[in-house]
Amino acid sequence: MSWQRVRGHEKIVEGFGRLVRRGRLGHAYLFAGPSGIGKRLFAQELAKALLCEGRDDDRFEACDGCPSCKQMDAGTHPDFMVVARPEESLELPIESIRELSRSFALKSARGKGRVAVLDDADDLNDAAANCFLKTLEEPPPRSLLLLIATSSDLQIPTIVSRCQIVRFQPLGLPLVKQLVQAKVDDPQLVDRLVRLGDGSPGRALALADPDLWGFRRTLINAIAQSPIDGASLARKWIEHVEDAGKESAAQRRRGSLSIQFLIEFLEAALIVSSGATPRLVEQEDTTDLRRLVDRTSPDALIQALDRCFDASSHIERRVQLVLVLESLVDALVGKLN
Repeated sequence: MSWQRVRGHEKIVEGFGRLVRRGRLGHAYLFAGPSGIGKRLFAQELAKALLCEGRDDDRFEACDGCPSCKQMDAGTHPDFMVVARPEESLELPIESIRELSRSFALKSARGKGRVAVLDDADDLNDAAANCFLKTLEEPPPRSLLLLIATSSDLQIPTIVSRCQIVRFQPLGLPLVKQLVQAKVDDPQLVDRLVRLGDGSPGRALALADPDLWGFRRTLINAIAQSPIDGASLARKWIEHVEDAGKESAAQRRRGSLSIQFLIEFLEAALIVSSGATPRLVEQEDTTDLRRLVDRTSPDALIQALDRCFDASSHIERRVQLVLVLESLVDALVGKLN
């Protein structure tokens, strides 16, 4: 049945089931949590269960066989809508929010109410968010709004105050490994992906790109050199993210993942500098790791890590990618040379 596709969030499924059976379902929920852990899939399955015309009242689960379920599976259900940022845009356009508000106000076509998913609420600018407030404040009868976000802290307070927040946690590593193994055959690569995925199957699978691993070696080798050739590294890094394609989302994803590689390497260097042994480190990194530790202080490694975390946050906030990477390389040169 439909909920079997949602893994690792069984308690949230049970919680929504209780709300529906008691008639206490709210009108708006903000799903907050890391990307790639199943928030979007959960929203789709929740909408499918609510709109299902063959659902047993005692079980909160879509039947998968009624006309409504078939329309949901085909992506043609008239009472279900998804609004997302266009690939070519850095923000969710206010025109998209206005269209959502107009469509959402229409009468339910199949009589079970209407469900809308805003994916991703992090992409709302202030104008679009304020436009969306009226729909949040005065939702049509038997309607449900589901906002997907990485964090409630990134939303304006008036949006958060009108939603009930549901926090999604990263998945356990055994489950992530199981999900990754279903799509990746190489056992050694699976272990690498699970380790770097940080509880997110989506992130882990995104790391399966061979080009990313090729650039990882280039990045780590460049950081270990003394002195670091900042101009060369910045050029290669920008070329690497631009090779992901013309869409800004793909470039930002590649930039974020490559920074994660660097964070892992610097954390391993910090552990080695304290006299301990990193729990996991790539065998090919040993020489570069030792070289960096021998010429760098723990304080400099901590400062470099802080700049990496800042850069990752800037990418999430849609700061211009080239500026983020150039600034990060300049900081690394200043702190690690």
